[in-house]
Amino acid sequence: MARAISTPISSPLGGRSAMDRLMEAPAYDRSARSGALFLEAMREAARVHCRRNPRFRGLWKLAGFSPSDLRAEPDLARMPHVFVAALKERDFVSIPRREIVLELTSSGTSGQRSRTVLDQGSLLRVRRMVWRIFGALGMAGDGAVNDYLCFTYDPRVAKDVGTAFSDESLTGLTPRGEVFYALRWDAAKKSFYFDMAGALAALERFESSGRPARLIGFPAHAMAVCDEFRARRGRAVRLHPGSWVITGGGWKDKQDRAVDKGEMRARLAASLGLGPERVRDLFGMVEHGVPYVDCPLGNFHVPAYSRVIARHPATLEPLPYGETGLLQFITPYLSSYPSISLLSSDKGRLEERCSCGLGGPVMHIAGRAGVKKMKGCAISASTML
Repeated sequence: MARAISTPISSPLGGRSAMDRLMEAPAYDRSARSGALFLEAMREAARVHCRRNPRFRGLWKLAGFSPSDLRAEPDLARMPHVFVAALKERDFVSIPRREIVLELTSSGTSGQRSRTVLDQGSLLRVRRMVWRIFGALGMAGDGAVNDYLCFTYDPRVAKDVGTAFSDESLTGLTPRGEVFYALRWDAAKKSFYFDMAGALAALERFESSGRPARLIGFPAHAMAVCDEFRARRGRAVRLHPGSWVITGGGWKDKQDRAVDKGEMRARLAASLGLGPERVRDLFGMVEHGVPYVDCPLGNFHVPAYSRVIARHPATLEPLPYGETGLLQFITPYLSSYPSISLLSSDKGRLEERCSCGLGGPVMHIAGRAGVKKMKGCAISASTML
């Protein structure tokens, strides 16, 4: 699908709907005013999907729940949810195909792919949300030109892959200098490959440009390039001190082995001449779209644009802070796809607050539930290393 959006990611929406107004709220504000706006936006989004989507309407009718029942924060836990697997198996779209401006999927190597579709309003809102979240973390809006090394699929080819869209959005957080995508398309083989030589050359150009740089994407690829740079040059990369690393897709090495996030974060920082606080991780889901980004202490904060509930895997009862269960993700920005209340296959727990000073609860991801390994973007990409 062609993207019909030319509005800069930094531009306020100016819309009058509650869904639009919520995207202009401070990213980590959990005041009574912000909470009331979130509920208003949820009622608005639920009404949209009940009106447009017969399956969604039937689910809510079966549960005996209506949008007007969302009157207070505890009502969010009673709201019907859709399990993530259902969205992989059924066409659950709430708009006519002519209104779709972007369709996103995961890049899993096998099985059913994650998917979402965005109309113009939803796309504008998710882009604005990204700007507000990263701006609140001090990572957007300072006006400095940045060079970008993206360890993800080149979006000129992988237009519908969620990670390609996400990383392309992240290059819009600053004025762009050079942008180099390290997972490149081989037209002859009709497949992507990891361009190690190109990535190393980009790092050398970034060292000499005098501009801040940002490394974005799969941490295994970022670490592989840093290790190779040190092996060939006998030293760490010397990036501008205002540079950032923004990882996403899971903390794996090139053998697809889980690596401690704190350890890898420290190694990446040391390999690039940066402080560990300049390395941030991002968690997201194609179907949900809200970015959960590390604070300086390395914790995912739940922004004002979403709510997360941990549920007991057997009873689905909401769990208190500190207990691990299946994570349910709630957000009202989507008017095109009915994943506004999504029960995921991810395990995790919530903590009430973080000592960094940002508002909102903290989310800790504990892995995937079940016995079958889900192959998503990071695992697919790791096969190129």
